[in-house]
Amino acid sequence: MNVPEITEIKEKLEQLKSEKMIRKWELPYENILTRRSAALFFVTPKSKDKAEVVWKQLNAYENFSVRLNNEKKLSDLKYVITFSEEEKEKNAVESEVS
Repeated sequence: MNVPEITEIKEKLEQLKSEKMIRKWELPYENILTRRSAALFFVTPKSKDKAEVVWKQLNAYENFSVRLNNEKKLSDLKYVITFSEEEKEKNAVESEVS
C-alpha cells in the first residue's frame, strides 16, 4: 500500500543509510499499514554518535519517539521508531524510569 506519510519516512531512512548514519532499517507489515502513526520502524545506527544525529533528524516529524527494541519479536534491529502520540508518551515515561 502506498501511504505518502510512510513513504516520506522510508525515503528519509534510505537517505540516512546512504549517508552511512544507519546500518539497516526495516518496516514489518508495510503492505497493511494505512497511516504513519501505526507503523513500527526498526533501525540499527552505525554508532552511538550517529544515532544521536539520526534521532535529531527524525525529530522533525510529528510524534517521533525511539526506544530500545527489547522484545525482538518483529525485528532483531536495535531500536524501534514510532510516530504515534501514544507511543511518544509511553516512551517518555519509560526513559524517565530507566
